[in-house]
Amino acid sequence: MALIKSTFTPGIDKQTSTYGAEGKWVDSKNVRFRTGLPEKMGGWEKVVDQLLIGVVRGMKAWISNAGVRYIAIGTERKLYIYSEGAFYDITPIRDTATSLSNPFTSNGTITITVTDSNHGAIQGDFVTFSGATALSGNDMNQEFQISTIVNTNSYTITYPNTVSTATGGGTSVDAAYQINVGTSISTFGFGWGVGPWNVGTWNTPRTTSTIALEATYWSLDTFGEDLLAIRNNDKLYKWDLSAGTGTRAAAVSNAPTSNRFLLVSSPDRHVFLFGTETTIGTTNTRDDLFLRFSSQENPSDWNPASTNSAGTFRIQDGSQIVSAQRSRGSILVWTDTALHSLNNIGPPFIFGLNQVGSNCGAVSPSCTADVNGTTFWMSQTAFYSFDGAIKKLNCTVQDFVFDNINSVAQQQVVAAVNTDYNEVTWFYPTAGSGFLNVSVTYNYLEGTWYTNNGFARTSWFDRGVYGNPYATDYGFVSGRVGNATPINGVTPGAAYLYLHEQGVNDDGAAMDCQITSGDFDIQEGDQVLLTSRVIPDFKNLEGSTDITITFANYPASTNTRTFTSSVSNTTKFFSTRGRGRQANIKIASNAVDSNWRYGTLRLDIRPDGGR
Repeated sequence: MALIKSTFTPGIDKQTSTYGAEGKWVDSKNVRFRTGLPEKMGGWEKVVDQLLIGVVRGMKAWISNAGVRYIAIGTERKLYIYSEGAFYDITPIRDTATSLSNPFTSNGTITITVTDSNHGAIQGDFVTFSGATALSGNDMNQEFQISTIVNTNSYTITYPNTVSTATGGGTSVDAAYQINVGTSISTFGFGWGVGPWNVGTWNTPRTTSTIALEATYWSLDTFGEDLLAIRNNDKLYKWDLSAGTGTRAAAVSNAPTSNRFLLVSSPDRHVFLFGTETTIGTTNTRDDLFLRFSSQENPSDWNPASTNSAGTFRIQDGSQIVSAQRSRGSILVWTDTALHSLNNIGPPFIFGLNQVGSNCGAVSPSCTADVNGTTFWMSQTAFYSFDGAIKKLNCTVQDFVFDNINSVAQQQVVAAVNTDYNEVTWFYPTAGSGFLNVSVTYNYLEGTWYTNNGFARTSWFDRGVYGNPYATDYGFVSGRVGNATPINGVTPGAAYLYLHEQGVNDDGAAMDCQITSGDFDIQEGDQVLLTSRVIPDFKNLEGSTDITITFANYPASTNTRTFTSSVSNTTKFFSTRGRGRQANIKIASNAVDSNWRYGTLRLDIRPDGGR
């Protein structure tokens, strides 16, 4: 008998057939590669056992001048601050109504109708009442999510318990309306005014659409120790840290009122607004290719003048500005087709704009990531890097990713950096999924790629302010209701905040972890061989891990033979009676506290007659 080693090149290769990938790995889940070898990835734990309302699409961590750590978290429904173990709702107020007279009417159920002329709310908005007297003994001075819109002058809310038939609330009820809620997923628009004129039948709904409506996301950055925030196509808001966690973000005076996203330049501190208004304060002048920067150190000064350093640019290449990223002392700006660089050149122009690449646009606002002056991003068809020159990354899973991505929802793609493991990960939605549901990772130090089916995060930031990466998930199921700030009538759809690279478990539960090799010939594949013994080799093996070997005679053969054995750090070998010309290996674990790092595998073989 002869012992042969099963050796595989690092990373996952999905560019060829399973048989063509001999000597390679072809599939993985919750596995990373380090120094060429696969291992179980690090675990995660909830930061706090509280749910945030909505899908988190935007996070920013920073430290105040007093050394206190903060995280800004934006969803399609709320804007939060997390600090010192607690969440605070800082969602801006859109409008207030004062001295409403007996606005509440109950029909003897949990549904209450609220009367307020020209309230401007939409279904799902949040409103907080104050100054109200009890309605049939029930306290109305609380926050509610609006259940339905009756008309422009009334809407309904849901009370925790049945309220007797009554009308009341007193003559001095105030209502504070938070900014209108956004959209949780990217979808197609079918309504009036979405598409071109003279298409279809008048007053008849469309059955198909090519008009994609983007999901809501937040752009967050710090200005000193304060927070600046924009929700796509909305105002510029500021949260004044010195005012405390009990205050809300408020619109910045004199700033453009409709913007796609923001970025603050460093160290000069100009505030950049992208996809903004050509005429400040006139929302219908918003131009997807237009950008503004404020005067230095003044986010309220936007009109260019000889007495300030404010300015504007309009990018020519592309149909919209998609993303921006600080890197190498510049601001990189992507349209859907090209990459540009903004550089501080001093007076009189302050900034210069140069195109540095074409046919390499960004796929989403959050798809870019900078690592020590090298920027990585995802385009519509490939992955790129920029370190002074643009490089298309050689990707061994490229077809697998781009042939299966949901092009309608790709605007949600999130890039995540994990510097401790030299990784950039892109979370993306597959065809048929409206939310992010899978990921692909690039190890930029080793040049390897690996995939992760079923692992997704909607936002992420690397260690730095905190000692570990932080990220958020999302779940839209019954019982997944935000409770970080208790609200009456809140609907499902909520997120947890997680601490990553913490232990080896999925928030205390077992983490499903596996990797599968391509088919490899036993010797030269010219004869049937018998494998009688398998000798495993692991480093840092904790608990048990299953090894499965599948044998076949031909690449397309359905007549396969599979052998699985559970091994521990005391397992010297296990016996098989596998026959075939080729085989593949699968390593898998799904137990609490299990951990492993693969070494190699040896097979004890001898020639055997075909059957």
